[in-house]
Amino acid sequence: MSLYGKYALGILFTFVLLAAAMLYALPLIYLITGTKGITSVNFFYTRIVLWIVLFFVFLYNFFVEKNPFLLWKEKKYTVSFYTRSVIRLYFTCLIGTSVIGIIIQLLIQEGMSSKMVQISSAFKNNYLLMIFICLTAGVVEELLMRGYIQPRIERIYNNQYCGIFISALLFGILHSTYGTIGQVVVPFFIGTVFAMFYKQYSNIKILIICHFMYDFVAVMIMNLIDTKHLSVL
Repeated sequence: MSLYGKYALGILFTFVLLAAAMLYALPLIYLITGTKGITSVNFFYTRIVLWIVLFFVFLYNFFVEKNPFLLWKEKKYTVSFYTRSVIRLYFTCLIGTSVIGIIIQLLIQEGMSSKMVQISSAFKNNYLLMIFICLTAGVVEELLMRGYIQPRIERIYNNQYCGIFISALLFGILHSTYGTIGQVVVPFFIGTVFAMFYKQYSNIKILIICHFMYDFVAVMIMNLIDTKHLSVL
């Protein structure tokens, strides 16, 4: 198999594993633990599953591709650049997703995902779990979607825009399991912004920090707002 063939198989392998984790991790955990419902313990286990997915992709990269996991060498920047970049990315995503949310509300008056409401109840006032959730999203999603998938798509098609668009599209599709249009469109937008940044600056650590911060602020807001008022978000 050619190297590009290995890249294509690795992308498919990664997406299938992530999709399976999103769709079937909870039912499997219900079966193992005998406890149904999105409890704090069950949801913690679903995040462990995502770390396992990352581990399997690392194994595939090491034994099959035999190339660096991050095809784009990490560029080093100053602390001030890190700070400016995280703030700029955060507010770009915040403003963009707010506009998208308003448009969706005007067009279809979509409410809060019922799954998100259940999840918010599961981590209520559990600050360690909230940190772990956001850390998992920041590290696992950025390493796989931007660090692993995006550069390989670009290599296969020899087109940077394919790498940006397809990786963002896959990122949005993976969030469709939450059951709302907003949960697809918003991640697609964030995925596009992050992919463009990664292509320009080749630094996954900045994206991990920003992703963690974005999710942590959102989770803290969800924690402070009563569940019945979450649709206002």
